[in-house]
Amino acid sequence: MKLYAKIIPQTLPNWATTVTKGADFFEIEINDEHPDFQSLLEELETEIELGIRGVKAEDLCSRLGIEMSNPNLQQLVEQAQTLISLIATHPDYKQLLELGYQPDLNIADAQTALTYLQWELERNREL
Repeated sequence: MKLYAKIIPQTLPNWATTVTKGADFFEIEINDEHPDFQSLLEELETEIELGIRGVKAEDLCSRLGIEMSNPNLQQLVEQAQTLISLIATHPDYKQLLELGYQPDLNIADAQTALTYLQWELERNREL
């Protein structure tokens, strides 16, 4: 799991690593399998909505001393494009297709939607 933060503490827990330090954000990789992280999640878990339990990102970041970054939409679209490409080439996804998986919308549809969004963002930037 990754978090993007504007501000991080001097030392992070042993299950969190700073991967990238950008001009306006830190990319933090979380080892979400680590027992200490799992323990923290259990401690922070609350009922978010009736019958739905989970951990609010705000609570997790507050406990870690992290101020979340709000990346711009262009960055998010680029990250989504990368993730979709990784999904499309993943062996498990290919195996699902071979087994007959036929969703109404597919990876190409998602890539097209993101491309259209990217074009719109670029067009609006030019204006």
